[in-house]
Amino acid sequence: MNQNTRKTQKTLFESWNRSKPTLPAKVNDGFDEEDDDEDLIFVDAVEQSMLNVPSASVQSNVSLSNVETTQVEDLPGFDVNAGRTWIYPTNYPVRDYQFSIVEASLFSNTMVALPTGLGKTFIAAVVMYNFYRWYPQGKVVFMAPTRPLVAQQIEACFNIMGIPQRDTQEMTGTMNPVVRQDAWRNKRVFFLTPQVMVNDLSRGAFHPSVIKCLVIDEAHKALGNHAYCQVVRELFKYTQEFRVLALSATPGSDLKAVQQVLSNLLVSRVELRSEESADIVPYTHARLVDKYVVKLGERLSSLRDKYLQIMEVVVRRLTSLGVLFCRNPQTMAKYAILRARDEFRQNPPQNIRRNQFGTIEGDFAFCTSLYHGYELLLLHGQRSFYNFLQGIVNGEKSYPRARAELMRSHVFVDIMEELRSQFEVFPDSKAPEDGGVSRIGDPAAPAAPPAARFYSHPKIEKLEEIVLQHFRETQSESTRVMIFSQYRDSVDEIALTLAHHAPLVRVMSFVGQSSAGRTTKGVTQKEQMKVVREFRSGGYNTLVATCVGEEGLDIGDVDLIVCYDAHKSPIRCATRFAAPRPRLFFTACAVYHVSVAAFFYHSSSALISRVSRIGFR
Repeated sequence: MNQNTRKTQKTLFESWNRSKPTLPAKVNDGFDEEDDDEDLIFVDAVEQSMLNVPSASVQSNVSLSNVETTQVEDLPGFDVNAGRTWIYPTNYPVRDYQFSIVEASLFSNTMVALPTGLGKTFIAAVVMYNFYRWYPQGKVVFMAPTRPLVAQQIEACFNIMGIPQRDTQEMTGTMNPVVRQDAWRNKRVFFLTPQVMVNDLSRGAFHPSVIKCLVIDEAHKALGNHAYCQVVRELFKYTQEFRVLALSATPGSDLKAVQQVLSNLLVSRVELRSEESADIVPYTHARLVDKYVVKLGERLSSLRDKYLQIMEVVVRRLTSLGVLFCRNPQTMAKYAILRARDEFRQNPPQNIRRNQFGTIEGDFAFCTSLYHGYELLLLHGQRSFYNFLQGIVNGEKSYPRARAELMRSHVFVDIMEELRSQFEVFPDSKAPEDGGVSRIGDPAAPAAPPAARFYSHPKIEKLEEIVLQHFRETQSESTRVMIFSQYRDSVDEIALTLAHHAPLVRVMSFVGQSSAGRTTKGVTQKEQMKVVREFRSGGYNTLVATCVGEEGLDIGDVDLIVCYDAHKSPIRCATRFAAPRPRLFFTACAVYHVSVAAFFYHSSSALISRVSRIGFR
């Protein structure tokens, strides 16, 4: 055993130089522009968290005899004998950064920001096990945002630390509340979603003071009134004697977002590592990022020009009233439309009569909807664009006034006729109506002659070329490819295109639970877990996923990641490259349209770089 000296444990409020612990009843969704002092407080807290921890050799039992902590008599339920040591497993390869983060997390409410695949679950399992030992009557809770993540963490934590399964319980919303209440009485370690925790707290299924350790996965979601925030606020009403361990690969999109997450989760220490950190580099993988910029082509350019004529009509009406200032719809952004609408609501021009407000609100909604279609056309192609326009015509994605105006436009009618005739000639480009995931991985899918193949966007043809080149060059049964796209229409189209190359490419789509209108149906979480298992085992070698593939699931080892679109959110952009576990060397490709998505890609890359430096100021 080694004896380690350490500074006195600091609470959140001591770290932030606040004398009286207070917690707001409701967290504001927005960011206060004038709170410059809070920025300084946050940076100071992060700088404190970066102080060097005294080095120590790793043993299975680490002595706490010289550790200055809160007095034992002030810790109800604390086992003094067990509390003399904390356990760190040596049956796994010992990594210095994991050891130091575990040590810090035992004595401070900590945010652990590590790239995916570097052991956040391992750290959580070790911290949970020690609190399980220290508080024989206390409860340890692991919260994850989705049920598949919950199930994944149960298995991982059991394999790492071997917490007895007789004391472990997975809680889901489908369980009878009476059964859950009985589990709270008889079990000690719980894996659940935050919604279940909120419901059981509100029902009084257990007393909040029994919670001694709260682990929060995907902690960057703790903004506004998210269920994570509700759980922490409710626990804080009754007790301050619980440890918080927050886990995230991407703590926030900017300084304000990170600060809000830390405040909402009562975090006083940040353990942040990037792929460039000195103690992380030996365990990271080489990554080659290729960017492919694809031009629209004549057909898409023609459709774009026609569609801009429709948008110009609505934009002209709004600019003539002085409520919108960008006259060129081609250079306009959706954000500018929404800002103009908010400005109109707060400070409407004096020359506009009250009875015109409803019409202007309708035009703002109409303009926003049209711009969404414009983005779909540029970024995802004709099929997504056509499905969107069909929703307007059918009344699913518009109100009667907008539909009537579009149907009177000969330009709109021409666009619909052109697209309809295109998809009638190439029926394979349509999504199957059954919506089942099994349809995509069928090796017997008929292959269409290359000359007859229709690509609704040039990006799909480029993506197909990249994927085929990868499989032909690797010539390995173990290689895996993962493709990301924001929209299900694109996911289906990509999967259908690649299915023509079976059995070389065995492809499966991976989407969320909710159904997207009449075009695609969602899949259950049980089916999602089945897809992940089959992908890891080799039943499929290519996975085409929406954002559900970015949310921390253990996808397995991947050699090639392809981003069909470049997301404007830096968190989403970063988690795409981090979602699967890369092998020793892997390639990431970003395929985007020459103008709009290229801007998103470079903006996200800049934000990722800026956020990665927050902890090292």
